[in-house]
Amino acid sequence: MKKPTANAVAAIACVLGVMFMTGAAFAAVPLYRMFCQVTGFNGTVMKADAAPDVQLDQTVLIRFDTNVRGLPMTFRAEQVTQRVRIGETGIAYFDVTNTSDAPIQATASYNVVPERAGPYFQKLQCFCFEGQTIQPGQTMKFPVQYFVAPEMATDRESRGVEEITLSYTFYPTKGFDQAANAGSPTGAAG
Repeated sequence: MKKPTANAVAAIACVLGVMFMTGAAFAAVPLYRMFCQVTGFNGTVMKADAAPDVQLDQTVLIRFDTNVRGLPMTFRAEQVTQRVRIGETGIAYFDVTNTSDAPIQATASYNVVPERAGPYFQKLQCFCFEGQTIQPGQTMKFPVQYFVAPEMATDRESRGVEEITLSYTFYPTKGFDQAANAGSPTGAAG
């Protein structure tokens, strides 16, 4: 058996390097999303299993911002702002209308500003990161159930935050699992 030449070893190393980098590129987005959702990094809202038992007298104004990227649809919050007590569960509704004559496949992503409030703004129910199919002319209502964790009031970094903006952006998607939306009367999955 012949010993591989230096050029063959270099070629194999390059091919393996390209394969590794391609795999890392595909894994980067889901891994980053998971990291942000777990840690609240970069203003990402965390998912909670239950609302807190404690409600403070301190309130915070929640602003809702809606955006659409590259889709023939309207997207709006039914209320632009809500004032909630820290620890209190709030619910906001969003309306999405497909203004085209063809079905739209879309997904919403979100973030929170100021970023230091991200770990404390937690959602119990949300339509984000779940593919939605919206039929031509159809209007769908999506709820978001949320709270601001009481720990925010004692965190040195976030103490004094009086206003939080929750911003959603709908963008086109294809090939998502539509079974997640089956059985939900509004089409919104939690």
